[in-house]
Amino acid sequence: MATGASTADLAVILIDARKGVLTQTRRHSFIVHLLGIRRIVLAVNKMDLVDYDSDRFDAIVADYRAFADDLGIGEFEAVPVSALKGDNVFVRSAHTPWYAGRTLMEALEAADTTSDLAERPFRLPVQWVNRPNAEFRGFSGLVVSGTVRPGDKVTVLPGDRRSTVTRVVTADGDLAAAGPAQSVTLTLADEIDVSRGDVIAEVMRPPEVTDQVSAHIIWMHDTPLLPGRQYLFKAGTRLTAGQVTRIVHAINVNTLEQVAARTLALNGIARCHVAFDRDLAVDPYVDNRDTGSFIIIDRYTNETVGAGMIEYGLRRATNIHWQSTEVNKSARAALNGQVPAVVWFTGLSGSGKSTVANIVEKKLHAAGRHTYLLDGDNVRHGLNRDLGFTDQDRVENVRRVGEVAALFADAGLIVLVSFISPFRSERQMARACVGEGEFIEVFMDTPLEVCEARDPKGLYKKARAGALANFTGIDSPYEPPQAAEIRLDGGSGASAEELADQVIAQLEARGHL
Repeated sequence: MATGASTADLAVILIDARKGVLTQTRRHSFIVHLLGIRRIVLAVNKMDLVDYDSDRFDAIVADYRAFADDLGIGEFEAVPVSALKGDNVFVRSAHTPWYAGRTLMEALEAADTTSDLAERPFRLPVQWVNRPNAEFRGFSGLVVSGTVRPGDKVTVLPGDRRSTVTRVVTADGDLAAAGPAQSVTLTLADEIDVSRGDVIAEVMRPPEVTDQVSAHIIWMHDTPLLPGRQYLFKAGTRLTAGQVTRIVHAINVNTLEQVAARTLALNGIARCHVAFDRDLAVDPYVDNRDTGSFIIIDRYTNETVGAGMIEYGLRRATNIHWQSTEVNKSARAALNGQVPAVVWFTGLSGSGKSTVANIVEKKLHAAGRHTYLLDGDNVRHGLNRDLGFTDQDRVENVRRVGEVAALFADAGLIVLVSFISPFRSERQMARACVGEGEFIEVFMDTPLEVCEARDPKGLYKKARAGALANFTGIDSPYEPPQAAEIRLDGGSGASAEELADQVIAQLEARGHL
């Protein structure tokens, strides 16, 4: 077994002398390399279980050196130890007369703890707007790099709001200067808007402001990373939604080969493109570990599922801007005489989604309403013809349709969407594409046995026979809505006409008609 432990300047890679260099050893070493840690102590443990064999130790060191050279680690220090017996941990062991190097603790104590963080550009991610009374307004946080003094010109990012530092305040009084790892409160000369998550930085060397980055991601969850799926990203003190838009390549940690990948499994490492839902102030990880990193959080379980190290901001993020138009959604809606909406039908195959959605559109059309129906099968003939039915393709399928539905809603239409859309996260992503109150989730709640009994396309029969893989409800999960705006009981015996009337009644009650 191999594990890694590190300080800012040193990592200990632990290897089981019986097993030697494993995939886990290489993975931990690659992560250490990504983290910018260049000093490594290789602790070859359990030497007592191989009779303190020097040849075994030398073979492990040679094997690791070959990998380290390919990775670019350079020099490392190898120590034969037995944690159980205490050999070469604190004192040199009589069991290893062939070893003349330092003990593990001597190697650790020799670590260089000096840092150049104070000479780097000033950064303070704001944790708290400190306003105990009307006379005081300060911005509290940890200085992660650089030095700040009263009189310094600073900018608050994103937004480039500039001011001058007037005081550096602590519980023990004002300071003439503050540096890395000090928690302080800054007061500014100007009344500018500053919030938690903003970064106060020096004017002459600011971080980059972007909503898209290239980053190395380490995945730490059994459920794979799916490009296009919405996650939460915590970067510094800012929590924002976002998604991995592309896996550029994954890393084979055994060969260091860059390989194509559509998902990232547990312990996987990949270079990815990430898009956030707002601008962030970021630095490359090699320049600043605090403003150059993020963690990834599952939106529903609140579990940390991944970590990322930023390489650079993507240029397209700063080159592309939203173009405002004079004829907007409100004007188009007024012309149509209706309030736009995205009515999203979700449910198992055969639940009756398409049938009810089609009847709803016919009734709305007859009433003079402006509508458009996006059906799952129809969209796969054109816009999504390149997608299959794996989890990652289902995510992209819904993402594209959500964006298209939002465009139709912007045109002032009532958009009816009939998609299985099995994952809550992707339905939430579609909801986020439109304005507040415009997304109406319709859960076609039809029991699986009823859907199978209908089986209009013969799909369940094929799935049960193993001829159709990744079929929702059989070998691919369906996550039912937890708080749909409309629930239709597809197993109640009500006709499709009656169920459609329930939807229209809700649209009227919500003021869309």
